[in-house]
Amino acid sequence: MPTQKTIAATGNTVVAEAMRQCAPDMMAAYPITPQTTIVEEFAGFVAKGRVHTEYITVESEHSAMSACVGASAAGARVMTATSSQGLALMWEELHIASGMRLPIVMANANRALSAPINIHCDHSDIMGARDTGWITLFAETAQEAYDNTIMAIRIAEHPDVLLPTMSCLDGFITTHSIDRVCIMDDESVAGFVGEYTPQNALLDIENPVTHGSFAGLGGPFFEFKKSQRMAIERSRAVINEVGAEFSELSGRPFGMVETWGMEDADVAVVVIGSTAGNVRHVARRMRESGIKAGVVKIRCFRPFPYAELAEALSGVKAVAVMDRAESFGAEGGPLFLEVRSALYDAAERVPVINYIYGLGGSDVRLELIETVLNDLSEIAVGAQAPTGLVYLGSR
Repeated sequence: MPTQKTIAATGNTVVAEAMRQCAPDMMAAYPITPQTTIVEEFAGFVAKGRVHTEYITVESEHSAMSACVGASAAGARVMTATSSQGLALMWEELHIASGMRLPIVMANANRALSAPINIHCDHSDIMGARDTGWITLFAETAQEAYDNTIMAIRIAEHPDVLLPTMSCLDGFITTHSIDRVCIMDDESVAGFVGEYTPQNALLDIENPVTHGSFAGLGGPFFEFKKSQRMAIERSRAVINEVGAEFSELSGRPFGMVETWGMEDADVAVVVIGSTAGNVRHVARRMRESGIKAGVVKIRCFRPFPYAELAEALSGVKAVAVMDRAESFGAEGGPLFLEVRSALYDAAERVPVINYIYGLGGSDVRLELIETVLNDLSEIAVGAQAPTGLVYLGSR
């Protein structure tokens, strides 16, 4: 086992520490609330000589990702961070990074998108980027944010994958709250992530390659997109392998889907991010009153763990999906649509109810979660399930 020390720190602090331990060759970043302190702390590490990274200050998030794309194409290990409008400003470059198969790792502090202006947590930013071809990991706690960031390097740079990867943590709730975190020693992290050997570097003049070429009508564009699909499908096995290796190293579990109480659950809540802890707390209390409640937390959103989710939810009588983002004009939020699709081929159809909650950082009170589980318990014994989505706690 590596040497580990327990500290009290914010999610942003430990993400910056994980990045330092991964020792990227280059970082280009632009500050945006609530991500700012990640790159501030990392810039401090560079200034103090604690990491030998070329740190580039840029004039926007679009420029940040553009610089990351160039450096990664040249053969560098590259990391960055952003949030909300910054992620939206990167949208063009997100597709370029994944289309060029560049293993960039980026932390995203989940925050609402304007308008109206809001700096607090929801998942509208990352769900807006869910189809850009990036592998996407979610953290419930600062500990998971630290762990995910380290694993993301190994996943992204794996020769069977070579895709950019996001490590997401909820704005202010996880980014700025002080949490108990176990930090591994530098040597153990360095040994785990290893040295990066690029396969198709522009600066490898002995093996010339082309990046970002034109693939117009009749060109190989279709095949490029198919190869991206095949790569992200291959990443499923890689994510599980890397997670198992990290679990053995750190002593902390990892699963694309993580469950609580699902062994005998009659009803279940599917959730993502920091709210999972509150849901488990309420589910534990509800069990004391006779409701067999379970919780399914999705830790890897892309690739979506359809098979694991369907297995976890097999045998329940009603399911609630809690979405911290909207999908305007669709039949529900982004997570709900994925969950219901995963259950489509199940032998027995169960009611799946979508709850939209916490937009713009709105409070997720425990009594609201109790409402969800009470609804499910009634539906499980024959009550009519609500039609359409439910705005949880809205005025």
